[in-house]
Amino acid sequence: MTHFLRSALLNVFLVIAIGGATASVAAQEPVTVIRNGRVLDGSGNPWMYADVVIQGDRILRVGDASDVPADRVIDATGLYVTPGFIDVHSHAGPGLTSPELSHAEPLVAMGLTTVFVNPDGGGPVDQAAQREALLADGLGVNVAQLVPHGSIRSEVVGPEDRHATSAELERMRSLVIAGLEQGAWGMSSGTFYVPGSYAPPEEIEELARDVARYGGTYTSHYRDESTYSVGLIAAVDEVINVGRVAELPVVLTHVKALGPLVWGYGQAITSRVDRAREEGIEVFADQYPYTASATGLEAALLPRWSQAGGRDALLTRMANPDTMARIREGMEEGLTRRGGADRIQFRRYRPDPSIEGRLLSEVASERGQDPIDTAADLIRGGGVSIVSYNMHDDDVETLMVQPWTMTSSDGGLGAMGEGVPHPRTYGAFARKLRLYVKEKGTVDLAHAIRSMTSLPAAVFDMPDRGSLREGAIADIAIFDLASVRDLAEYTDPHRYSEGMVHVFVNGESVVTDGAFTGRRPGRVLRRTR
Repeated sequence: MTHFLRSALLNVFLVIAIGGATASVAAQEPVTVIRNGRVLDGSGNPWMYADVVIQGDRILRVGDASDVPADRVIDATGLYVTPGFIDVHSHAGPGLTSPELSHAEPLVAMGLTTVFVNPDGGGPVDQAAQREALLADGLGVNVAQLVPHGSIRSEVVGPEDRHATSAELERMRSLVIAGLEQGAWGMSSGTFYVPGSYAPPEEIEELARDVARYGGTYTSHYRDESTYSVGLIAAVDEVINVGRVAELPVVLTHVKALGPLVWGYGQAITSRVDRAREEGIEVFADQYPYTASATGLEAALLPRWSQAGGRDALLTRMANPDTMARIREGMEEGLTRRGGADRIQFRRYRPDPSIEGRLLSEVASERGQDPIDTAADLIRGGGVSIVSYNMHDDDVETLMVQPWTMTSSDGGLGAMGEGVPHPRTYGAFARKLRLYVKEKGTVDLAHAIRSMTSLPAAVFDMPDRGSLREGAIADIAIFDLASVRDLAEYTDPHRYSEGMVHVFVNGESVVTDGAFTGRRPGRVLRRTR
């Protein structure tokens, strides 16, 4: 049989075999066969030897492909072949809209092929405008959008500490619905942050009902990860109740027990989620594999009442000695929750970059100040980003092993080499494979891959992604497990991860033989009802 005839018969067979999934694939498109790899399909099942056939943007076969006439053959002997990883909590949106970072190299170096943007209630309200900006210079990864509750509240209500009026709530509903109509996959909130913290649970529940009508998911940086306001467990219960009332999947995003005052609460969170799931509520979590978090110094230390009305109002309060005395009391409580001044590291401070990468305790000692006074001076000077070493590894591992926990990064793509960001931007997924699979054995490889692939695809109802099967989109990661490692460190974070040998996004190679190809085949994915 001639090569041409075999190719023609293969295309006819594959179109018949998987129905309409490949109806738009042209017969002349080249065929890539990945041979001899250890295939983890994303389901959590153990690996198996199988070939994977790609044509166009689809997987056409998983199994024996010895009869397939390939235009390109990848020998994956000794390598693992998995679905491309999905990051359900990424702050990469702004970076991906820039021509310097739209290649997404730090992300694909970890095996990421899809990222969800606009988490924690932040990001643009106009989803269509954001989509246009994301596509302007091409994308190295796929992007899925969330409707940001905090941004919507800020636009409609402003930074005021009050409930929305009926008219304002209707305006917020219209903006949420507009985002969903534009293809968003759900709504995110940051009820820990201003202005989301000023929204009562009932406001979230009302908006979540609209999200449910569109088949979306609700994700939340819940109101309290420690003892800031309602307490950790009450905050978890609040998110669960949104799922109960609005009848939609909910996600405890970057789930954690923050600070010594709540260390050991990982098991309490687990019990709450398990109990809710037994009740029939779809509760999930995502987690980055680190014991340090990252946020703003203001969010970490300032009492929320002091931030009402925006930055000018805050500075006015700080200038009043009596009011500042009350603010200071709140800041001292916040510092205790975080474990003290030697657990806070500055990652970005534009007025004085010399403090970036250094501890609050060090800077305060150098200035001859109490750490609270140093923190207050820095807040007056401008926005301060921090890394906070505040989690216990026992809680991290307790939450990681749960079948409902997805992997995420919570990382952003700022200007390359700027500041001293949390290393999760460059290393989260590789770190989980290196530290918690290979070195500690907290979870096995199949469990970890499932948390990065099919589980997030199921939670957000993405039927064509997150698995290696006939008809699925060809988002694929091929890696050498022995070589996978995160190189980013807290004081030296701008370093790509290693170990990815090949990465495909929508069937196109973005990493080949360990090198970036420069292609940008990513899409802004739209959810359809």
